Amino acid sequence: MSSYPVPDRTDIELLNALQGDIPLVVRPYLKIGERLGISEQEILERITRLMDCGIIRGISPVIESSKVGFTAATLIALHVPPARIREVAAIISGYPEVSHNFQRDHHYQIWFTLSGRDPAHVGQIVSEIMERTGIGRDDLLDLPTVKRLKVDVRFSIPNLESEEGSCGPV
Repeated sequence: MSSYPVPDRTDIELLNALQGDIPLVVRPYLKIGERLGISEQEILERITRLMDCGIIRGISPVIESSKVGFTAATLIALHVPPARIREVAAIISGYPEVSHNFQRDHHYQIWFTLSGRDPAHVGQIVSEIMERTGIGRDDLLDLPTVKRLKVDVRFSIPNLESEEGSCGPV
């Protein structure tokens, strides 16, 4: 038996559609609904339900960081005393320049990505984080971006209808 909400076939089609290019029209959900054979209202209801279930975290544009003045990025790994992981992670997550922040089962337990206007800006933020957390430079691994190879993710969502569970009434 499944312990998580399971989307139906229409939810899966909608999730796949929302990961693609959303039409730049006055009523994009109407256009998506036409493609899926359901009403705009049903699209909105399904999105709301999938958000309430935690399957969709949000719908937002993907911004090309270099086009808005963020030309430097880095991947940072920190070795943190286990008792301080949540505290340090909360400090890091408070920076709008941090896009991802993960705990890993590794000597370096916290890994996060950081973007800034230029390398000096990124360095300033890293220094501020180090100062605020009290983590020493010996416990820092800084891996600046040299070349971006891929920045995109689209999940091919399988049909899970055979699983038990639901995400509420359709």
